Amino acid sequence: MSTTVAPERPGTATPSGSGRRRRPRMDRGRILTYTVLAVGLVLWLIPFVWMVLGSVKTQGEILQRPPTWWPENPTGANFAEWFGPLEFGRFFGNSLIVAVVTVLGNMVFCSMVGYALAKMDFPGKRTLFAIVMVTLMVPGVVTFVPLFVMVSGLGLVNTFPGLILPFITAPIGVFLMRQFMLGIPDALLEAARIDGAGEWRIFARIVMPLCGPPLATLGILTFLSSWNNFLWPLVAAQTQEMYTLPVALSLYSTGQNATDYGLLLAGSVLVIAPILLLFVFLQRWFIRGVATTGLK
Repeated sequence: MSTTVAPERPGTATPSGSGRRRRPRMDRGRILTYTVLAVGLVLWLIPFVWMVLGSVKTQGEILQRPPTWWPENPTGANFAEWFGPLEFGRFFGNSLIVAVVTVLGNMVFCSMVGYALAKMDFPGKRTLFAIVMVTLMVPGVVTFVPLFVMVSGLGLVNTFPGLILPFITAPIGVFLMRQFMLGIPDALLEAARIDGAGEWRIFARIVMPLCGPPLATLGILTFLSSWNNFLWPLVAAQTQEMYTLPVALSLYSTGQNATDYGLLLAGSVLVIAPILLLFVFLQRWFIRGVATTGLK
């Protein structure tokens, strides 16, 4: 006598529970990592939030004890003073000219030197690269006085060339571009040479279009350094017409008796805003450049 087994109905759960889908569980290590990162982010944002909120406070409200986070009577007088009597547009234009020209110069000249060190053979190549690496360890304060003596001897003090030329190229930029260009296949360049392309054409038409990520990284780092540079413009710019934003921020927010903290915080917001916008628009290229440079 044979027995028949009834077929299981679709959707019927098996007693063993083997068909159930288990939800992925987050391990403790990942939870701890996210918690630490979240706490670090909050601590990192606190000074910026205080700066933005303080920029719309009055001097008395900033100095009151105990301090308060939210402004009781928000005011735009601090920003109005920067855009009015202090001529913010002039200082912003000076900083923008210096930063943009410095960035373009570093992109061009660092790429040229990096290409020569990565893809060309010539006597003294290793020695030149060793010199570049050694200059990375030289503090900027060591070369400050010789640079000023050279600029002064050339009659470039209180001029845009005097503010730009000492920083038109940097060892870190040469190293960054060389490391990336080492990953470009030599066969691609040899094929171009066989077709009759010269080195300048190979550099401009083949190599540079492939260097988007490191160029974006170099541009952001150079812009950040030039935009925030304070000591050199303070010495090389000797009249108000040539002041950059950091110099104007330090000189005009400090009076004879006390510092106008509201004016200082408002100026800090105006200085930081362009850098944040630049990073937001180029962060994908920046991360890609940092990730690929040095791995190849």
